[in-house]
Amino acid sequence: MYINSIMVMLGAADTPAATQPNPTGQMVQTIGLFVIMGAMFYFAMIRPQSKRAKEHATMLKSVKQNDQVTTSGGIVGVVVTVKENTLVIRSTDTKIEVLKSAVSAVDRSKNSTES
Repeated sequence: MYINSIMVMLGAADTPAATQPNPTGQMVQTIGLFVIMGAMFYFAMIRPQSKRAKEHATMLKSVKQNDQVTTSGGIVGVVVTVKENTLVIRSTDTKIEVLKSAVSAVDRSKNSTES
């Protein structure tokens, strides 16, 4: 009883046998639904991710000596040397060579002038 009333409210009640739905109209409606869902998927997931990837690539290109960086593994250090694909960072008494892609944040406001 309860399910039948919900179906009637949603407009899913049985149509009389004398009227046949228009197959072309149903096809256009289905294609339109897929287009709308694809657009929503693009603007909700694909576009923001590509924007973040571009910002990250720009950040990695602009890393220079004496910038404080944080790696994706949680290591915080100061850049000593910048190479093509890697960075040498100093974290306390240790020098570590890490891939540029492992850098998750660069903080230029805390440039270190320590030796």
